[in-house]
Amino acid sequence: MSAKRKGSVRTSPPTSQPSEISDQWIAGADMYRGEKLVGRGRPKLQHPRRLLSLRLPPEVIARWKATGPGWQTRMAKVIERSTPRSGRSAGS
Repeated sequence: MSAKRKGSVRTSPPTSQPSEISDQWIAGADMYRGEKLVGRGRPKLQHPRRLLSLRLPPEVIARWKATGPGWQTRMAKVIERSTPRSGRSAGS
């Protein structure tokens, strides 16, 4: 959910004037290792999760959501623990 949480606070004070952009600020905006520009953002995961569309009964989803924040991660752990170990597919 992308709604703002009640307990969140502002990270910067409100200002009527935007901060001034200087040459020093611009120089500090890019990170370099030697001559190479270092990529920004979150580092790539070694084993990123993949999107899967799965239809579940509403009661199942409601019970997981009722367990509180992090329910999707907990659900993924339960599914991972119950994953079949053999290389055979379900239909064979």
